[in-house]
Amino acid sequence: MVQEKQSDRQQRLDNFLEAVEAAQKVQDDIMKYGLEAAHLYCDDVDGDWLETWGEDEDGQQSFVELVINFLQSDDLVAVRVRKQLKEKSLQDIAVELERCLSLSEEDDQIFAVKNFLASSVAVAESNRGASSDEIDEIELLDLAEELLERLAKFFDKHI
Repeated sequence: MVQEKQSDRQQRLDNFLEAVEAAQKVQDDIMKYGLEAAHLYCDDVDGDWLETWGEDEDGQQSFVELVINFLQSDDLVAVRVRKQLKEKSLQDIAVELERCLSLSEEDDQIFAVKNFLASSVAVAESNRGASSDEIDEIELLDLAEELLERLAKFFDKHI
């Protein structure tokens, strides 16, 4: 047991020393070659990676871009969501919807979207002095369900 602990510690120490040596080599190369040292460590420094940053390997659009495209459409649900969340940018809405849809259970997704829609209404209502109890929960739940259905159809067409 004692021998095993020392062996484990020695292995961790060796790994640490290797990492320090590698970092020192990178630092030395940067000092020696300047920005040209990037060519030693990166395969495609001069490629078009910056222009294709948001695209997948197949050239597909990212989730957020697809949601933004949907929200910009004339779809009735997209129009209702834009109206509901008029204080938020399309980018912010898309990022929050991505977070909501990352939940594993469909019911959790629906209620996360509903809560997102409701939080925006609650802020607007509180600014006008109205009670957040006045928010029509059923209407928001229906909108959340419709939004998830429309997004699923939209993704089927574009992916």
